[in-house]
Amino acid sequence: MNISTDIEANKLHFDAVFCTERNFDLKKREMLIAGKKSVLYMIDGFLRSDVLERILEKLTELKEGEADFEKAFFEKNIPFAGVEEENDDTAIITAVLSGRTVLMVDGFANAFVFELRNYPQRDNAEPDRDKVLRGSRDGFTETMLFNAALIRRRIRVPDLSIEYRSIGTASKTDIALCYLASKVDKTMLDDVRTKIKNSKIEALTMSQEDMANVINGKQRWNPFPKYKFTERPDVAVAQIMQGDLIVLVDNTPTAMIMPATVFDIAEDANDYYFPPLTGAYLRITRILTMLVTLFVTPVWLLALEYPEKVPEVFKFVLVSEEQNIPIIWQLLILEFVIDGLKLSSLNTPGMLSSTFSIIAGIIVSDFAVKSGWFNSETMLYMAFVAMANYSQPGYELGYAIKFMRMFMLIGTALFGIWGFLSGIVLTLFLLLTTKIHGKGGYFSPFIPFSPKGIARLIFRLK
Repeated sequence: MNISTDIEANKLHFDAVFCTERNFDLKKREMLIAGKKSVLYMIDGFLRSDVLERILEKLTELKEGEADFEKAFFEKNIPFAGVEEENDDTAIITAVLSGRTVLMVDGFANAFVFELRNYPQRDNAEPDRDKVLRGSRDGFTETMLFNAALIRRRIRVPDLSIEYRSIGTASKTDIALCYLASKVDKTMLDDVRTKIKNSKIEALTMSQEDMANVINGKQRWNPFPKYKFTERPDVAVAQIMQGDLIVLVDNTPTAMIMPATVFDIAEDANDYYFPPLTGAYLRITRILTMLVTLFVTPVWLLALEYPEKVPEVFKFVLVSEEQNIPIIWQLLILEFVIDGLKLSSLNTPGMLSSTFSIIAGIIVSDFAVKSGWFNSETMLYMAFVAMANYSQPGYELGYAIKFMRMFMLIGTALFGIWGFLSGIVLTLFLLLTTKIHGKGGYFSPFIPFSPKGIARLIFRLK
């Protein structure tokens, strides 16, 4: 519905919508501009008051009769670039609740919407998770507009497109699609646009996770992530230059990258801040570590199930000391204990972190072995697995590997070699059936096989 040219009717309508008497931060300011009644609506916490003061100073100096024609008033008397006309009341309500400032003048068919938002934000320091030994030390913040500026700072070509979208019937969350128009997969881009447009979600309460559900639907049983996430502007820009699509969501410092293969998710910024040989070594080490964390405890348990099959040179891996608790239960208990300690550390106040580290060290140290609960070999392998998981940049991929490892452990304990092989088959099945947009497949460049893609993956060739 369009707004009225009668300012009193507009005030009556929008006062009822915004409940200005009840909401202390939603401000209404009435004034005279060139002899005409006018009203401003704004949210105090988002307002750049210094800019608004300069705009109003210019407008209040107008004499009666200088605001008779709306078009001339807009072109000559509003000294601000970030302003647009709007006459739809729903769009005006959304604009005000999003932090913009709206001016309505008696007799004008359109309201003036000013981009005067100044969102509270923290410093753009380097993310705790995505640290690098070399390179930039800035990171995304919770303000989408600021994050878009960090990308613009690094890519200065007209080909860079940053499309604004709004999603959520209640939250009206701002999102941005960032891509190079000449390189992005047009089919993928159109599909994402359509799904955002047709989305019926009420609010993006969980930010990127809800956004992923909008684009790809809920993923209930397959633990492997379909998207890569980063808080680093340089990583996001590198992916854009490769033709990927970046999705920025307001209120979160994380950018969602699509499409992403399992090897893209396993990449780290440090791979590119060193010479090609060093970067290739780091990448190969990370991939091998991922494979070792997946297989080390299931293979060890398999060796204990079939000790006669173990070659003489590897006999030392067999457990010779007495077992009070079966090895499979020791491994599973430690899997849960390690996650319990991680969750505890997340909720430990900084002043108590040293105390928590001491207590956790006592729990998982030599005392656990002496108490009879665990064997020393079990503690060794699980300690390696716990530390090696941090070699993966993405939490989601680390937990996907963990779930596959636990399935192989349980299968091996119940069915021996056949249970172990069924775990491998299930892992490959989930990897090969994980669908992503573009790039040929989740396990690309190995399936479908591409020698050039493999060389590019391992040795960073152009």
